[in-house]
Amino acid sequence: MRRFFIAVILAGAATPAVAQSGLEGRVGKLESEMRAVQRKVFPGGAGAYIEPQVRAAQPAQEEIGAPASSAIYDLTQRVSSLESQIASMTGQIEQTQYRMRQLEDQFAAYKKATDARLSSGEAAPITSDARSGEGGPVVPPPPRTGATAPAKSAPAAGAASGGRAAQVAAIAKPASGQADEDEYLYGYRLWAAKLYPEAAEQLKKVVATYPRSRRASFAQNLLGRAYLDDGKPSLASIAFYDNYKKMPDGERAPDSLYYLGQALLKLNKPADACKVYGELLDVYGDKIGQGMKDDVARARTSAKCK
Repeated sequence: MRRFFIAVILAGAATPAVAQSGLEGRVGKLESEMRAVQRKVFPGGAGAYIEPQVRAAQPAQEEIGAPASSAIYDLTQRVSSLESQIASMTGQIEQTQYRMRQLEDQFAAYKKATDARLSSGEAAPITSDARSGEGGPVVPPPPRTGATAPAKSAPAAGAASGGRAAQVAAIAKPASGQADEDEYLYGYRLWAAKLYPEAAEQLKKVVATYPRSRRASFAQNLLGRAYLDDGKPSLASIAFYDNYKKMPDGERAPDSLYYLGQALLKLNKPADACKVYGELLDVYGDKIGQGMKDDVARARTSAKCK
């Protein structure tokens, strides 16, 4: 039993000083356990404490509440520093994930909100964008001068048998034998002739009839351009967004993001347009040509993107 007491005392003597709150609790528990053992072994001791025959050298008395040793203090500081760094990194990761979700959430909210505005009047028709060509054979637009009157976005009532019907009838339908290609090129020719409502109907037909054709991406993008050139940026933004979301690997998905930014600028949403241009460079930066990169740079400057 004396060996037990000696071992306990030596163990206590070998323990380094710790903070006051932890030290008092541990010492009190140890003394209580020692007294309980003595009462059990020496029931006639009347609670007297029996001193051990061998005493370990007592360490220098330290003031209660004195700071921990430098080694423990340094270790505590390092642990606190690591915990702070981990908390900071966790916050940065969560913020990055939030920003990645933010653009998609804004697109979804914007698409839902525009449904209520589709019946209202749109902005005045915009000029044709500098970017031209949607693939396939190049079809020159009709001359700007001459006997033929310029096409309008919507014919007047009773004018179906007039000049517009003649313009539509004058557009030749391709007959190569490849149905999806012929239907798309016919829509392209209507768009190039500035017959935008007729072009939109034809292009929607191509997307619905040939959704797995490579021309589906072309047709959906050109549908957005037809709306944009016809002064309907709300409809255009939906068409461009659908092309990017539904056919992200399509050949005209990058173009749709670019024109989506243009449509948002027409809707007086430069901040959203800047996010779209950023998305375009992040997703397709290594796939688009230098020409489009230059166009994006100019668009970002125009939108005053940071």
